[in-house]
Amino acid sequence: MTATGTTTLIGVAAEAALAAPGVAGLQPRLAHCLAAAAAPTRTDTAPHRMPPEAGIRADRALDGSGWRIEVRCVLAEGHRALDTARNVHDRVQSAATSHLATHGVVEPVSVAVTVTRIAARSAMA
Repeated sequence: MTATGTTTLIGVAAEAALAAPGVAGLQPRLAHCLAAAAAPTRTDTAPHRMPPEAGIRADRALDGSGWRIEVRCVLAEGHRALDTARNVHDRVQSAATSHLATHGVVEPVSVAVTVTRIAARSAMA
C-alpha cells in the first residue's frame, strides 16, 4: 500500500474505534503532541484540535506478515476498560480487514488497544 493507503487505513481504524460504545476519544501519541506544540503559532483564534487519526498508528509488521495497528483510546466514565478495549479491538480489526480486502489486499491485521485514561463526564461536555 502507498502512503495514501496507509493514511486511509488509519482513518478507517479511527472511525471504527470512535464508534465503539464507551470511547470518549483517541489520545495522540507524544510525537504528535510535540509536533503540534512546535508548529508555528496560529493567527486565528480557533482552538487547535488534534485529528482523531493522531491516536492511531498503522505500519507493516517487521517480518512482512501483515499490518500492525495501535489504538490509544480515552474511555468515557462508567464503562469497563476491558470490555471497551475488546470491542475497539474487534471493530478496528474487522474494519481494517474489510478495507484491505476491498482494495484486493488479503493480509493479517493485528490490533493493540491501549486505554490511556478515563474521561470524567463533566470533561466530555
